[in-house]
Amino acid sequence: MSSAEESDIAPVYTSKWRDTVKDLVAGAAGGVAQVVIGQPFDLVKVRLQTQGGTNNNALFLTQQIWKREGPVSFYKGSLIPLLGVGACVSIQFGTFHYFRQLIEHHNHQTHPNNPPTPTLPQYYLAGCFAGLTNSLISGPIEHIRIRLQTQPHGALALYTGPFDCARKIISQAGILRGLYRGQVATLIREGHGIGVWFASYEGFLGLAAHRQGKRREELPSWQIAVCGGLAGEMLWLLSHPVDVIKSKMQSDGFGRDQKYKGLREAVRMTWRGEGVGGLFSGIGPALARAMPVSAGTFAV
Repeated sequence: MSSAEESDIAPVYTSKWRDTVKDLVAGAAGGVAQVVIGQPFDLVKVRLQTQGGTNNNALFLTQQIWKREGPVSFYKGSLIPLLGVGACVSIQFGTFHYFRQLIEHHNHQTHPNNPPTPTLPQYYLAGCFAGLTNSLISGPIEHIRIRLQTQPHGALALYTGPFDCARKIISQAGILRGLYRGQVATLIREGHGIGVWFASYEGFLGLAAHRQGKRREELPSWQIAVCGGLAGEMLWLLSHPVDVIKSKMQSDGFGRDQKYKGLREAVRMTWRGEGVGGLFSGIGPALARAMPVSAGTFAV
């Protein structure tokens, strides 16, 4: 290969490497923002999802948590996601970027005269792979977080912290049946949800650029944030039911106290006991959390 050819190719790979590093850093920063901004909303969401058929609304439950457990309780279970969510979101962005590059290469090979830009279904597919990859880490992290968020307060608490929680889960049910409980639901939510998230973001971003006659790179930061926030709303609107089932399974008891033997039984019992409304328990806090958290993640 000549030096001229090397100089033509080198910037391309340098650019791809820089883009990947940028995605990883943005993901880590966005993950921390998710916990700091979104944890109080998430705690209320999980409590609503797991209390089963009560008439409590988000505002009433928030007031009760404040009165009975104090303001610090809204950050119950936040240590483990604070340590792990940055890595999770970095994996999401890094994996998405990798599969997007593969798709762009495929598009260029099959249609060399057209721009290699992925279609929305292709963005969804890249997002699915990103979500599935991320779920291997996010599954146990979310399981521990949900246990800490739903345990009794004060002297009746079952776990002293995330590491004690992980140790007791493993001692009771092992790693696959214990720590990875609800993993099928996690795979579905992460695969489908993250696919919707990235495809929606790219769709909203492309629409905003087209309407203003600009390139996407020329859009101001606030418009990028709005597109990210709307993508977060789409994610939760289209994946919330499976998130409810996941929360129910991951807050369930062990041994004789276990209520749900699997995903199918959790869906069936929720449908029979709570109806379609039960599959959307906690949707209010989820949507309230999604806009600022997702906007901040993409705007970083």
